[in-house]
Amino acid sequence: MDKINDLINKNVGDIYLKEPLSKHSSWRIGGPADVLIEPYNIEQIIEIIQYADLMKIPTAIIGNGTNLLFSDEGFRGIIVKLGNNFSRYTIKGEKVCAEAGIWTPKFAKILSDNGLSGLEHAIGIPGTLGGLIFMNGGSGGKCIGDIVKKIWVIDRNYNLISFSQKECDFSYRKSVFQDSGYIICKIELECEIGEKERIKSEMRNILNKRKNKFPLNYPNCGSVFLSNPVMNDTVAPPGKLIEEAGLKGYQIGGAQISEKHANFIVNLGNATAKDVISIAQYIRKIVYQRYGICLESEVKYLGELGSLRSLHEVGIIEKR
Repeated sequence: MDKINDLINKNVGDIYLKEPLSKHSSWRIGGPADVLIEPYNIEQIIEIIQYADLMKIPTAIIGNGTNLLFSDEGFRGIIVKLGNNFSRYTIKGEKVCAEAGIWTPKFAKILSDNGLSGLEHAIGIPGTLGGLIFMNGGSGGKCIGDIVKKIWVIDRNYNLISFSQKECDFSYRKSVFQDSGYIICKIELECEIGEKERIKSEMRNILNKRKNKFPLNYPNCGSVFLSNPVMNDTVAPPGKLIEEAGLKGYQIGGAQISEKHANFIVNLGNATAKDVISIAQYIRKIVYQRYGICLESEVKYLGELGSLRSLHEVGIIEKR
């Protein structure tokens, strides 16, 4: 904590000590972080990471924690959360610029209110715009990368640089930003002018389908295992494979494979990260034994000491 005291005295955003990460996870799982900071601007983000690097303090950048599983032990370092404090936007005709922390469903609604089309498919995706870009997220066969014009990021040398759509190298649930060390800060989208009521009607239909299909009454991170068009066409989507293996409702501790959609692991109220990891590993073992398919996860596990791995790569809880 001595190393962090100087940073606490700086103007780098809202600072929280011993902050439970369960409050910042859609799974509602995670122990305390030594420090969690919510900056208001790019300059503050750069100051935080420069200081953390200088003092060799582990640092993790998060959005809304939708695709993250935090360690039960928490995080020994600084969590930088790009959320409400970092969510300004501007609209000029068909071009829209927004900071990475804006809540995606809220942003999709803002665009619809302005008669702009292109982000309807993301209305039900519970995460920040930065997280959506990072994963090239979307639904119904559409991805956010389809309407990206430009992305600004902080690079490893603390410089603000930009990427064109082509340079982002978007593909199915992939972008150049994964494993790059870049911090996504600002996004420019190119939308289309549309008819407001048609846009809103499509969004209502998407939300109704999600409500009927997904277990929204329990904390979850959305789909746990990655789908891909080839697997869907030749075998089946992950949820179908898990369901056919008879795993719906299977439970370890407070974590359960949803009885409503088998590609969801829900927190029944007292689930731990260890419970989720154990149930994910069990799913992978059974599906592999039955189908010869190694399921991979889009969920990342953030260890206590700063390691960030895909959930399918985690076999045991990290120990100090």
